[in-house]
Amino acid sequence: MFTPTYTAALSRLSAFVPHAGSDYARLRNYDDMAHVSGLSPYIRHRIITEPDVLRAVLARHSPQAAEKCVQEVVWRTYWKGWLELRPGIWADYQRDLASAINQVQTQSGLRQRWEAACLGQTGIDCFDHWATELATTGYLHNHARMWFASIWMHTLELPWTLGADFFLRHLLDGDPASNTLSWRWVAGMQTQGKTYLARPDNIAKYTNGRFRPAGLAQVAHPLACPPHPARGPLPVSGTIAPDLRTGLVVTEEDLSPGWLLDQVRPVATAFVRTTQARSPLQVAPQVAGFVTDAMADCHARFGAKLGTVTFIAADDLPQWREAHGLGQVVTSYLPVGPAADTLRHASLVQPIRQYDQTAWPHAHSGFFRFKDAIPKLLGQIKGLTTA
Repeated sequence: MFTPTYTAALSRLSAFVPHAGSDYARLRNYDDMAHVSGLSPYIRHRIITEPDVLRAVLARHSPQAAEKCVQEVVWRTYWKGWLELRPGIWADYQRDLASAINQVQTQSGLRQRWEAACLGQTGIDCFDHWATELATTGYLHNHARMWFASIWMHTLELPWTLGADFFLRHLLDGDPASNTLSWRWVAGMQTQGKTYLARPDNIAKYTNGRFRPAGLAQVAHPLACPPHPARGPLPVSGTIAPDLRTGLVVTEEDLSPGWLLDQVRPVATAFVRTTQARSPLQVAPQVAGFVTDAMADCHARFGAKLGTVTFIAADDLPQWREAHGLGQVVTSYLPVGPAADTLRHASLVQPIRQYDQTAWPHAHSGFFRFKDAIPKLLGQIKGLTTA
């Protein structure tokens, strides 16, 4: 379904743009790939970027006509910024996931229910269909993700962290911020006390009658959780020293390094894949394959500017750095998540894209307050017309 190349991303974007206005606003909630962009795996790895999508959409539609599309694009930006300001939420998720996995290993009943859910063998037809679809394709429609998460927690009564992990292991667009915080939202932990309940009538409507499940929970009780941690400082953009012998590290967090190559000409580039760090369990082969092939495409696109190119493991970076006599190693900023965890000791200069620097300070509260900053965010995007 998703060819991991820049060309394929542009093709999808071109096909979607004519429908990004009223069509998208009217039809986006239906569980049908024909009504959504399918761009999320590309945006997640920044094969194309949020500004690329916004620029293309608003070249065709007015901001008013494309309001819903614009909001969906910047939801990812908002989640990223919110987690940057509260990185402890990611650490808490990892800790609670480890505890849940331990419970799976020691409680046979829980293990059986968890395995049935992951394998699509619960007897709830829509849920089982979505579990199979996700494992097969690496993708689920956003509305199906909400229904799935609600059924996982409120009907099957499985730990939310195991469900979030199931998604992160299988989704081609699996993103630490969007995934973790969306599951917390369904659980009533993100907007504390407000849950999301999957309802048979809603499922029937937006699957065009394919499913009307029986036996779903009638009420969704919020999961217990502590208050949100205090908002921390914003990350500071790294500064590239122009006179140092420089290496570049490319990770799956940003596979469009052209903006960095405008600032520096590396003598060597290391591609470092951290996909397996997304979960303590085995990450789906199609996720690892998507990232591997997307990195190869990035190499093909930018190879002439990358110097000597190597594909290496994170543990080999010190030797790579020494072998090339590097005075500094630059990478696009690593947001909170597995890549940042894996490379935290690598001594990297991490510039932050201007788009993120503009948006993240506004992600301090709920999304509806963040929306007020959208005009400013759009105004910052070079080449964007909003007439």
